[in-house]
Amino acid sequence: MPAAGPSQAISDADRLDAQEILERARKAAPVLRERAEEIEQNRQLPRDVVEILRDTGVFRMAAPGSWGGPEMTSVQQTEVIEAIATGDASAAWCAMIGSDSGIFSGYLDDAVARALFPRLDTITAGFVNPTGRADRVPGGFRVSGKWHFGSGMTHSDLLLAGCVVHRDGAPESAPDGDGVHWRIVIARREDFSVHDSWYTTGLAGSGSCDYSTEDLFVPEEHTFSLLEPQRTGTLHAAPDAILRTMPGVPLGVARAALDHVRELAATRTDKSTGTPWSAHYRFTTAIAEAEMDLAAARYAVYTSLAEQWARLERGQQPTPDERVATALARYKAFEVARSIVNRLYTLVGGSAIYRKRSPMDRWLRDVSTMSQHVDAGVQNLKAAGELLLGGQIPQKTLLW
Repeated sequence: MPAAGPSQAISDADRLDAQEILERARKAAPVLRERAEEIEQNRQLPRDVVEILRDTGVFRMAAPGSWGGPEMTSVQQTEVIEAIATGDASAAWCAMIGSDSGIFSGYLDDAVARALFPRLDTITAGFVNPTGRADRVPGGFRVSGKWHFGSGMTHSDLLLAGCVVHRDGAPESAPDGDGVHWRIVIARREDFSVHDSWYTTGLAGSGSCDYSTEDLFVPEEHTFSLLEPQRTGTLHAAPDAILRTMPGVPLGVARAALDHVRELAATRTDKSTGTPWSAHYRFTTAIAEAEMDLAAARYAVYTSLAEQWARLERGQQPTPDERVATALARYKAFEVARSIVNRLYTLVGGSAIYRKRSPMDRWLRDVSTMSQHVDAGVQNLKAAGELLLGGQIPQKTLLW
């Protein structure tokens, strides 16, 4: 008999809906802002900060309704991540990663998933790209490898690791014959060795360390392919669900930076002319341009997510333009946020360089680091352009 799952353990009083989770995230943001310097210095989220995030409900956002979870739409989830990011980028990045637990659970047999995810707020982390090796053995796989960018792994309950499946010492072909067989394994965090490698420009508090294991046995039922969901529903109708909330982080940081500079403008004057910032052409124009750019980027993100969700609910096959819309909006969110923060940093002037006096320095480093993520890379533009011009992009690229 399977272990009691979340839907059996949760009471009506513990249920959270999308609006309550968003309101809790907004209330948590100022607290996270106050803790931002500590989070950065700690190079991972302090335990009580993890609990602050857990109490918002962010880690259960994608948990299915059949378990008592809110099963939020991609738009609703992204709004929560954006709200948290106005408080602290590292906390939001970890929240974004950890909130994928409900999605990952849907790629497993339900009884297995209920046992692996004993609470709605079970936190997952890990690198799903196939940089490890999984050798077939009776009942499962022997897994070995080293993975990078394990964001949030220092407080996760479970770790995921992408692997190339090997049979008899050689890579196994994918079931569809397209390349090698890529599977993702799930195991306890304690089954991996953590390497203290996270000394970075920004997102320093995300604890995105390297991790490794050697000859770890993983039962086959604890592995999955992103092309083979076991749960039905809109969150599992396309393989890019784990990427959809990502733009919430840069959008939230850009919002926080803009709000900060607008507050400064109320009391600052231009030293060379004595003109208040609020009346100076250079400052007023810069703020208006930044607000315009952020509004356009947000519109692209939320409109494309809403349209994608509606299309998937109807079971429609996407056109090439529809397939790349969310990916292009996601890319643009990183680009625009980085540009806005950089322009505001320059606008504020010399005071922005002091880490203990101004949050601008941290925001600049955070958006610079997050924009190095593979999903913000130019290769995604290349793939999108090829698809728009009649090329074929494998669905396993997660580009929908």
